[in-house]
Amino acid sequence: MKLAEKHNNPWWWVPTLYFTEGIPYFLVNSMSVMLFAKMGVPNDQLSFFTTLLYFPWFLKGLWSPFVDILRTKRWWIISMQILMTCLCILLTVTLPHPSAESIEAGTSVHLFRWTLVFFIITAFASATHDIAADGYYMLAHDTKSQAGFIGIRSTFYRVSSIFAQGVLVYMAGYIENETKDIPYSWQLTLGATSVILLLVTLYHCFFLPKAAEDRPREVKDYAGALHELADSFGTFFTKPGVILAVTFMLLYRLSEGFMVKLSQPFMLANRAISMNDKGQYIGGGLGLNTDTVGLINGTAGVIALLLGGILGGIFIARKGLKKSIWPMAAALTLPSFVYCYLSMAQPESHWLIGTAICFEQFGYGFGFTAYMMYMMHFAEGPYKTAHYAICTAFMALSMMIPGFVAGALQMAVGYTTFFWIANACSITTFFVSYFVYKKLEN
Repeated sequence: MKLAEKHNNPWWWVPTLYFTEGIPYFLVNSMSVMLFAKMGVPNDQLSFFTTLLYFPWFLKGLWSPFVDILRTKRWWIISMQILMTCLCILLTVTLPHPSAESIEAGTSVHLFRWTLVFFIITAFASATHDIAADGYYMLAHDTKSQAGFIGIRSTFYRVSSIFAQGVLVYMAGYIENETKDIPYSWQLTLGATSVILLLVTLYHCFFLPKAAEDRPREVKDYAGALHELADSFGTFFTKPGVILAVTFMLLYRLSEGFMVKLSQPFMLANRAISMNDKGQYIGGGLGLNTDTVGLINGTAGVIALLLGGILGGIFIARKGLKKSIWPMAAALTLPSFVYCYLSMAQPESHWLIGTAICFEQFGYGFGFTAYMMYMMHFAEGPYKTAHYAICTAFMALSMMIPGFVAGALQMAVGYTTFFWIANACSITTFFVSYFVYKKLEN
């Protein structure tokens, strides 16, 4: 490990660490949706079970103190990367191979029970890696260097988003087009992902430095540590305006929470509308190939999302949260009506579809900025870090609650009606924004 100690410059490890942090997150929360959709899993099962995969990020605050107390952050980072690499290999070799006829008829999620098991373990490992990586970032270099590299950190996390949702999905689509074998295309893609994780893990074994400050936190009084943890939760739920804050965190993105799990299945679904033997709607989508979805949703859409977030940050920095919340609430909700249009018109032009998706993603990125700023605003106080972590747990819950029922609702009413219902939920965005606006000073 002497080689790692010679490369203390953050340029050696910040880009690769945050690129690696993003890959398993997007594998579990985005690529899994594409994989199950292409394998013929119905939307009700797909939406419910892929939403379950998000639980570790909702619960990670519960075991984050153990990452602090047991071993170093560097040890946790490398251990979790080794574990995630092994899990990705297991995903590759155990992925079921249903026939084309079975996929066309619809497969049960129970066929993929081991795939789900490995995904959920990967999710816990990824959430633990997030805790360790963020802690290591604050320990491995000084405050000035941290500030200087915050943009690099964010950029490479975003690059991993484009790589996972764009490049890897495009790869799966390209192989599918060449071989006409959907399971094989995803098996090769998962195999490529495991190779990437293996390479960065080996790199970090040698180039992730041992920071002098990175050592297990000494806890002589475990009862006192538990009391401190309980106090951080207790003070959060006794803060002034906590009911409004939690309501805002749960309802501001309700409309998006319904749509986020089904936007990709909608783009992939057959254009013709039919009913299955249970009287549920199938089809009615855009009929796009997997590689096209990778280009539109995972590349152009992600870039538009990031651009919206950057401009949202500039806007809110100049105007303040109070003056920004109305235009940002509108930006979050109004562009989502493009899905209503796409489901009714079912355009064939990839340029038109791509433009509509980019418009919606830009609006979401711009409008989401107010949500993040409000969480930071509410977390201010003695337990700022712990309280912000609790806020992010409610942020995760706001996506999980609608995600559990979104697929069943869509199959009951069809895509067009589903998107209209989802957009009607945007009234909650303006409702909670009104009360937050009344409470904010600037």
